[in-house]
Amino acid sequence: MTEPAHIDFFNTNAESWYVEVILPLALPRNYTWHVPSEMVAAIQPGVRVEVVLGRNKKYAGIVKRLHQEKPAAFEPKDVLNVLDDAPIVYQQQLALWEWMAHYYLCSEGEVMQAALPTHFKLSSETILVFNEEAGEDFSNLDDEEFLVAEALSIRNQLRLTEIQQLLDASHVYPVIKRLLDKNLCFVWEELKQTYKEKRETFILLKPEYHEEDALAELMNNWSRAPKQLELLLAFLHLHKTEGEVTQPALLKKSGASAAQLKGLLEKGILIAEKRSVDRLHSVAREVNINFTLSEQQLEALNDLRNSLEQKAVCLLHGITSSGKTQVYVKMMEEAIKQGKQVLYMLPEIALTAQVIRRLQQYFGGYIVIYHSRFNPNERVELWNKVKSGEARIILGARSSLFLPFQNLGLVICDEEHDSSFKQQDPAPRYNARDAGIYLAQLFSARTILGSATPSLESYYNAQQGKYGLVELNQRYGDIALPEIMLVDTKKIQTPDKSKVIISPDLEKAITESILNNKQVILFQNRRGYSPYQVCQSCGWIPHCQQCDVSLTYHKIKHKLICHYCGTIYPTVSVCEACGNHHFTQQNFGTERIEETLQELFPKARIARMDIDAVKGKHAHDALIQLFEQQRIDILVGTQMVVKGLDFEHVALVGILDADAILGFADFRVNERGFQLMEQVSGRAGRKGDQGKVLIQVRNTGHPVLKYVQLHDYQSFVKAELESRHQFGYPPFSRMIQLRFRHKQPEVVAGAARQIADWLKPVFGAYLIGPAAPVVNRVRNQYLMELMIKLPKDLHLLQQCKDQIQLLTAHLHQQPPYKSVIVTPDIDPI
Repeated sequence: MTEPAHIDFFNTNAESWYVEVILPLALPRNYTWHVPSEMVAAIQPGVRVEVVLGRNKKYAGIVKRLHQEKPAAFEPKDVLNVLDDAPIVYQQQLALWEWMAHYYLCSEGEVMQAALPTHFKLSSETILVFNEEAGEDFSNLDDEEFLVAEALSIRNQLRLTEIQQLLDASHVYPVIKRLLDKNLCFVWEELKQTYKEKRETFILLKPEYHEEDALAELMNNWSRAPKQLELLLAFLHLHKTEGEVTQPALLKKSGASAAQLKGLLEKGILIAEKRSVDRLHSVAREVNINFTLSEQQLEALNDLRNSLEQKAVCLLHGITSSGKTQVYVKMMEEAIKQGKQVLYMLPEIALTAQVIRRLQQYFGGYIVIYHSRFNPNERVELWNKVKSGEARIILGARSSLFLPFQNLGLVICDEEHDSSFKQQDPAPRYNARDAGIYLAQLFSARTILGSATPSLESYYNAQQGKYGLVELNQRYGDIALPEIMLVDTKKIQTPDKSKVIISPDLEKAITESILNNKQVILFQNRRGYSPYQVCQSCGWIPHCQQCDVSLTYHKIKHKLICHYCGTIYPTVSVCEACGNHHFTQQNFGTERIEETLQELFPKARIARMDIDAVKGKHAHDALIQLFEQQRIDILVGTQMVVKGLDFEHVALVGILDADAILGFADFRVNERGFQLMEQVSGRAGRKGDQGKVLIQVRNTGHPVLKYVQLHDYQSFVKAELESRHQFGYPPFSRMIQLRFRHKQPEVVAGAARQIADWLKPVFGAYLIGPAAPVVNRVRNQYLMELMIKLPKDLHLLQQCKDQIQLLTAHLHQQPPYKSVIVTPDIDPI
């Protein structure tokens, strides 16, 4: 981590100063600007500066380094303005950005783009300014040009958005270009600050009425306007109970109108005052740990403390419902008593809502939540709370690790095995678990990785002594792990020979659970009604026109939807291949399961949790609370229902299609299958009686099912590690995936072969491919993949990364391949 430059402020004119600036763009390196002498004292790493890139495009960039090394190859432009009085990110965040860019083969600008809230990423807004020297002779203009020119002559300047409204057309750029060519205007670029503080009107009592005698005299002598008197009484009541009174709260409480309030303001009895307010609801900052750890939890807590004294990272492997969260709470309590901040990462937004309610019982206002569902203004305010140290415990999804921590002491990565911690698109394609470990090291903090089914990489690192290892092998309250039974769907015949949705055994178990006033969770990792429909005559399947994938039928919308590009198509009633009118729905998604359940259990309260049904900032939390309150009997869902949710009254879990989980052609398929089934089965029987899990599957002999039935993670890991070692897959190797995209299939194939040929002399033994993926066209872009499977050698890994960057630049110099997009993915999942 680089130290900030030492500046002699009494001698700033003696030498020229320069800044290395990170811009929110995918630039090959950071650029340098000259600092005017009057700005030197105001610049430090982490502040934003206004700079010009190119001819006239302005950006707000982050200062990474202040130095006196003048670039030899060019004369740097001046910094235009310093935008911040204090840094908006600290040195540790800049160091994290640099490491992520270096490790994940992207630019620091792309990391900045992902890290900063939208309102911090200022860029130019185009403004057209009227050229007064050109005069007002508009005789040679067409109608659209005349409209814009006349408006400019009146207003003097117009923003691009205003011109779009004026013309009511999308083709404003040709009009603007013609006006520029005729010298009637010129373009000015302005940086636009988009964050606005929230202001609210507070109602106060005029100071002379603070004395009880004066107020009593006012009330006793009140003769007219009884509605205003009611309003005043409502104000006094609110002021006594709430302390501060806002205008909306007063009008709502009193049922009065704004005109009646205005009357009291004009009489000088009440005063209106505008104030800045916090958008985020705050509660009292207090610690109230009101539970007692079990003997096993206490032992795990002591082992965890001892382990973290020896090693920076410790893996807490606790079976489902063993009480890992309570152990985390004790560790967080210790951290905040030491004045430290805590980052608690979860893989899904759906989880954060339930966990935050529980943690707020223990930590009150010390804890805040951060994820992508917050609006831009809220994100800025959360950012500032973390930067100031006001927020002590931050609970969030993977993006929360970018926050500007001031004094980070502990990082907790719960459900560390989850693939949602890996960012897929756009860059940086980072794994938040690994980045969180690096972030903790920058603060000399400690990291806890927690899971009931740890990733093989983490468990192997713990076995090898790189991480500490603490295990919790008993459920809280000594409750038995759920009984798992397989339902062989090969033996069940359906009238139309389609897949079994609800088997007789599962139907019977659901009925028993509902009669016993218990709840049921049913898991199917496919949303929609039917993943594809097939012509009964010729077998034709409707496909997306932009992607090489079948369309999913959504019955509620009565549309076919591509789950890769999101394109919506009308339903198909006539086969395009043979003209037949008869189609069958193949396989089933959550929509169809919900419909089937409504037919089988008409009196049951049924809900669905998937990306289609759960929308909006608070929708996840609302559905989870309904289920917690037992206002839902059966919950159908995708992976959202699997990850760490804790429900007291769930007695039965059904996995409706285990073959789909275990059927992927991927070296991680067994690991993912075991994790998914063990995690979803862990939702059953968390309180009270032993739960039950029914797994519907055709391939009952699959080896993973045996380990799932026995809840035998250790035996599964041993077998899987032997297989991975035999074939050289992680954790015994490091993998890099190169993905190539282009609109022409022959061009993308040629580019992939070219890169492979260039890599062969040094890395030929480690190459797999190139080959087309299963879905080889998305959004009209054809895809090819090249996998590099390297031995665990840091020098070789870095050498390969350097070669990839060099060869990608070289590829783009070849005329046929200059528009091919090459995307490197380090440690792909």
